[in-house]
Amino acid sequence: MPGPSAADVKNLASRCGFDLCGVAPAEDFDELQFLREWIARGYHGEMHYMERTAEGRADVRAVLPSARSVIVLGTLYNTPQRASTGNDQATRASIARYAWGDDYHDVIQARLTKLVKSIRDITGHFEHRAYVDTGPIQERVYAQYAGLGWIGKNTCLINRDLGSWLFLSAIICDLALDPDTRALEHCGRCTLCIDSCPTGALREPYHLDARRCLSYLTIENKGPIPVEYRPAIGAHAYGCDICQEVCPWNRRDAVSNDPAWQPRAGLHAPRLLDLWQRRDDELRHLLKGSPMKRAGVRRLRRNLAVSVGNSGDPEAAAALEGSREETSLDPLVREHVKWAVEQLDG
Repeated sequence: MPGPSAADVKNLASRCGFDLCGVAPAEDFDELQFLREWIARGYHGEMHYMERTAEGRADVRAVLPSARSVIVLGTLYNTPQRASTGNDQATRASIARYAWGDDYHDVIQARLTKLVKSIRDITGHFEHRAYVDTGPIQERVYAQYAGLGWIGKNTCLINRDLGSWLFLSAIICDLALDPDTRALEHCGRCTLCIDSCPTGALREPYHLDARRCLSYLTIENKGPIPVEYRPAIGAHAYGCDICQEVCPWNRRDAVSNDPAWQPRAGLHAPRLLDLWQRRDDELRHLLKGSPMKRAGVRRLRRNLAVSVGNSGDPEAAAALEGSREETSLDPLVREHVKWAVEQLDG
């Protein structure tokens, strides 16, 4: 059975719901080697899985020895709704845009499975590994070589037409597909992302110190949020979009009407106190099927306590101290509640 062409794969990808598709050769590009230096600097923080999978991430052929091509997919998740910018912004929870809707792992994995089946209908059996942000592969590097965009100074992949609000996924395979032309860099002299980071997590262009990043601090970090970074958390209850919001390439009006990414009720700029005062079982129900379940109720309460402490809301101190939920009594959460109350009391 004849194999598919790269054009065939791209056509199938579009039918399966992907906005971008490109092909990169399965090679060990120079950019892949920076990961080891990044880890040596300690920039990965507590993400020890990055150390364990570093070898595989340096070359996809460590994952699939027969690999010849990497099919890279991009999915736009920017929606018509915008983040809160009103006068009450300090009292409303800021939640990273990718977490407003359904869990992208589940949604995109289903689309990848459909795409693999569609390719198999043309070529028969082929060896492959399909990943959605969970496998030992540096998707951004291969996306750049697949022509989907360039890696910006904020370390996000940026596409000229769609910006950086993109979920990346990949299929490593043994198919001999014609590769695309590597995308060129278009950040120029712009440093808005670096200048706007409230914790200086972008130590220099293309170098993100995760230990300072608000997304890491509120999601990956399982322990206390360092006191020196708590004021910078502001209202960020889960993740951070600042370096993407200020990017000039995101000023274009590229939005998705895909139902999967539209904000769920209660996750688009909710009042901080409304979230805090929900019972634990209500929060678990809210997070079910959402990317936010990764952090869980305990870490969400920790984050909310810090954000409420930064809100200046006079009602907040009593609400924090009056909570009797099990997670609110957890030592990790209580320590952040104590800090928040002290902030509110001046």
